[in-house]
This record gives sequence, structure tokens and C-alpha cells, in this order.
Amino acid sequence: MANGNKNLRPATDSPRIYVACLASYNSGILHGAWIAADQDARDIHAEIQSMLAKSPEPVAEEWAIHDYEGFHGSRLAEYESIETVADIANLIAEHGQLGAAALAHCDSPAAAREALSDSYQGAFDSPADWAEQLLEDSGDLAQIPERLRGYFDFESYARDAELSGDIFVIEVERQHHVFWSR
Repeated sequence: MANGNKNLRPATDSPRIYVACLASYNSGILHGAWIAADQDARDIHAEIQSMLAKSPEPVAEEWAIHDYEGFHGSRLAEYESIETVADIANLIAEHGQLGAAALAHCDSPAAAREALSDSYQGAFDSPADWAEQLLEDSGDLAQIPERLRGYFDFESYARDAELSGDIFVIEVERQHHVFWSR
């Protein structure tokens, strides 16, 4: 049934990026730094400037993201804006894989945050379990005589709710996270 924990915490390390100095890279020297991405964008920019200041190349001004980890499948471009990186990383740091999956479903970190805070119905073993709980909580299940309840198809009800666009379901670690689409 429902997990009940709306503030899911990540199970893995925090998101981080490897930022490389392009002046060094173009000279055949690997110089860069791993930077925690789940902090304010200004702090990430400061760490990038610090890394560039320590470059073995005298004119080190340009940088690129050459690697990243802890983003649970969310992809970053080499020249992704640091503001976007921080926004995505903070979403994932707060919600873990569910945050990354919500981001993949929604069109922006802001939309994923809104879905997680305003539309999230909980984690269930199956969408049918969500449907049963919804109908029980709403009192609609009580309208069905006890002797006929066993014939109600919660799986079909949940599938219809998803197909009609009333809900969307994200599966993470064998749990079905249900969201209202409205």
C-alpha cells in the first residue's frame, strides 16, 4: 500500500560535476575539479573560478562539464548552464531517483518540483493499490455492497485513470509513485 513518506530522501551520493579547464585541456593537460552540484549556483561558479585560478595555463577562462555523477539518469550537456545544473542537482538531492524520474516526465525542474509538492499521491506497490486506497478514502468503495466488492477491478480503474490523463505513474525501485495530472 502507500509509503506515506512524501519527502523521499536519496539513497546515493549527492550529484556532482567534473568541470575541466579548457585552456589546460587544449594544451594536453588534465586540470579540473569535482564540484558538489547541489548547492547554490553562485557557489558552484566560485568553485569553478577557483579551479581556473589554479590552472597551469596562464590564461584560463573557459571551462566545460566533462563528467557528472549522482544525477540518476538525468543528462547534462557539456556547456549546461550552472543555474540549470544547480536546479536539477538540488531537486535530485531532495528527492533522489524520484526527483530525476519526475524531471524526465515533466518539462522542467520547476514543473517536477510542483508535481512532487502539489500532485504527489504517494508510493504504492501497484497502481491498483492506489485506486483501492483512493476509492476507500473517498467513500466510493462503501457505496458498493460488501458481497460485490471482490468483483471491482482496481487495476482497470487505475489504468483508465492513467490513460485518460487524470494521473501519471512513475515507477522507481518497484514502487509506483502516483501523481494527479491536473
